[in-house]
Amino acid sequence: MKGFTEKIVNMMKAERLFESQGGPIILSQIENEYGPVEWKIGAPGKAYAEWAASMAVGLGTGVPWIMCKQEHVPDPIINTCNGFYCERFEPEKQNRPKMWTELWTGWFTEFGLAVPHRPAEDMAFAVLRFIQNRGSFVNYYMYHGGTNFGRTSGGPFIATSYDYDAPLDEYGLPREPKWGHMRDLHKAVKLCEPALVSANPNVTRLGKNQEAHVFKSDSGACAAFLANYDEQYTVKVNFWNTEYNLPPWSISILPGCKNVVFNSARLGAQSTVMNMTPVIKSFSWQSYEEETVSAYGNDTFAMKGLYEQLNLTRDSTDYLWYTTDITIKPDEAFLKTGQYPLLTILSAGHALHVFLNGQLVGTVYGSQEKPKLTYSGNLKLRAGINKLSLLSVAVGLPNVGVHFERWNVGVLGPVTLKGLNSGMWDLSTWEWSYKVGLKGEALSLYTPVGSSSVKWMQGSSLVSKQPMQWYKTTFNAPGGNAPLALDTNTMGKGQMWINGRSIGRHWPAYTARGNCRECSYAGTFNDKKCRTNCGEASQRW
Repeated sequence: MKGFTEKIVNMMKAERLFESQGGPIILSQIENEYGPVEWKIGAPGKAYAEWAASMAVGLGTGVPWIMCKQEHVPDPIINTCNGFYCERFEPEKQNRPKMWTELWTGWFTEFGLAVPHRPAEDMAFAVLRFIQNRGSFVNYYMYHGGTNFGRTSGGPFIATSYDYDAPLDEYGLPREPKWGHMRDLHKAVKLCEPALVSANPNVTRLGKNQEAHVFKSDSGACAAFLANYDEQYTVKVNFWNTEYNLPPWSISILPGCKNVVFNSARLGAQSTVMNMTPVIKSFSWQSYEEETVSAYGNDTFAMKGLYEQLNLTRDSTDYLWYTTDITIKPDEAFLKTGQYPLLTILSAGHALHVFLNGQLVGTVYGSQEKPKLTYSGNLKLRAGINKLSLLSVAVGLPNVGVHFERWNVGVLGPVTLKGLNSGMWDLSTWEWSYKVGLKGEALSLYTPVGSSSVKWMQGSSLVSKQPMQWYKTTFNAPGGNAPLALDTNTMGKGQMWINGRSIGRHWPAYTARGNCRECSYAGTFNDKKCRTNCGEASQRW
């Protein structure tokens, strides 16, 4: 931690980027949302926060340091707010500015869940509610959406897209009306600047759920914010002998305390809908079948019992094979009755493919809320040796919480087989063969060189709609500078590469579930409200 922080600060100093050096950096942040962690672990967490603060201040940047979502901070650190709303937040010290370091413009997209959206009207309402309550600084998270290329998305189960319903989407295009509405808001707030920086607000009641916040300086500058907190009704209020109509859940800005120049619920920006236009309508695909792992391959190793996935893969891949042999004697009753034994597998997540003698017999997967999973299915075992292969799939590392070392992935058991002459077999303590990753990964099939090392099927021999397949194609990059995206809607689950570079995971087969009913901007927003794409892919592009 100290070494990393020192390196970054020294890089900034070398370029003379801090305000104290004449540069543009006016604030620095140490740690991120550590308050909830400190609360959970107690004294050690507090000691760490104090050490981190002291270490950061000692680097001598010449600009203030902040800690966000941290209720108690050591001097001279400034604590700040993160969230959907921050009007009630107050800094720990009265002589500190009231700052909002993460105004959440939306929420992240999860594989298997409907896509969240935050209405522009509510976001504008939240900003103005903060400013009228002496808020001095607002930073948007995110203002520009992004993309988790490679295997960098965490969660787990966070999608490759980190669009976050931001004013500028992950392609860099304005999301209207949100982008234009926030632009107009800040223009209006700028008109109020002389009054906002010169006085604290005088708050008066205009009705049951209505208020006026008036900023008036000694020099005569004036700005008023008229607020209606009612979630259903437009209300007419009288302010300084003039009547104003306030829509539900909205705030009007009056620079000069007379004329309304902006209302958070009235959209002046025109709405737009992003339309994906096909530039390449079809590809000529080739396929290569990934091999089910052999228990005796040179790239496998055997151990007694079941082991946690990340301890073996070191996150070098999403995939880990577990393989064992099941020997069935000819006198087993199920061979005559056809009542095949029941295989039950308990896994810590995140997805699991079950193979018997090289054939896929079942797939199960969890979710971010419930990553653990259970597979249960009858196995059509034959007399003699049967090969049971389990391909465990991770879908990102945890990125928030405590004790990440306790967040397990993979098949930890028990693994049982029920319905044999001798009763139930516990396979958990058997000898298992392990293989890290897929053969295609080892061969680097996603690179031009690796791709040429195997024979691909094409034309009438192309394998489609079958598990464990690699697909490749070539195309000429379309002309122009417009952003490009790949339509994955007909795919299942996997990863994608272009010219050897990973562009992330895809999982369109995990269709979105949730509440996608009509959404009103009015009322307190949360990450479960205003969702879309139910019954469709959580991320298609």
